[in-house]
Amino acid sequence: MQILWEGLREGFILLVEGSPELWGTVGLSLGVSSVAVGIAAVLGIPLGTLLALSPGGWGRKLMMLLISVFMGLPPVLAGLVVYLVLSAQGPLGAWKMLFTPGAMVLAQTLLALPVITGLTCAAVKQVPTGIRDAARTLGAPSHVEMLTVLREVRPALAVAAAAGLGRVLAEVGAVMMVGGNIAGRTRVMTTAIVLETQRGNFDRALGLGLILLVLSFVLNGLISVTSGDWEV
Repeated sequence: MQILWEGLREGFILLVEGSPELWGTVGLSLGVSSVAVGIAAVLGIPLGTLLALSPGGWGRKLMMLLISVFMGLPPVLAGLVVYLVLSAQGPLGAWKMLFTPGAMVLAQTLLALPVITGLTCAAVKQVPTGIRDAARTLGAPSHVEMLTVLREVRPALAVAAAAGLGRVLAEVGAVMMVGGNIAGRTRVMTTAIVLETQRGNFDRALGLGLILLVLSFVLNGLISVTSGDWEV
C-alpha cells in the first residue's frame, strides 16, 4: 500500500515540477495517439457506414469477420508488421520512417482502425430504416443519406473514437518496437513507464501512470463534449 501512496505523491510532484522532459513525453503521447485516432476515424467511420448500409452477402460477412478479428489484433503483431514494412529490407524502407513518430502513428492507426470501423458499423445498423427511406424518398444522393445516418449516431461515433483512443493511448508493445523508446524523440508515456519499472523506480512508474490516466480522462471528456453527448 505504501508504494501506491508513493506513486500518487510522485505523480503530483511530476505535475507540479513540469520538467521539459515530462512535457515532451506527454506532448509526443498526445500527438501520436491523436493523429492515429484522427486518421483511423477518417477512414473507419465511412468504411463502417458503408458496410452497415450495404446489402448483405458473403463479401460483407467476410469483411465483418475480418474487422472483428483485427479488433483484437495483438499490439506486438501490429508493431512487427509495421517494423517489417519500414525496415531497410521492407517495401517502404527507403522512407526511413523506422524509429520515428511517423512509424508510431502508423502502428497505432493499424490498431485503432478496426475498432472504430466495427463500432461505427454496429451503431449505424441500429438506425431505423425509416430514416434512410425518408432520405431516399426525398431524392437525397448517397453521401447525403450517409451524413443523415451519421448525425443520428453522433454519440456512438464518440464512443468509437474514445475506444480507439483507449486502444492506442495505453499501448506499449507496438510503439516500442517501431519507435525504439528513444529519449526526446520517440519516448511516450507508456514506454517511459516500462523503462522506470525496469529500473526499479516503481513510485515514478506509478506517478507516470497516474498522469496517463488523467490525460485519458481529459481527452475522453473532450470527445464526449464535442460530440454533444454532454450538455455544457
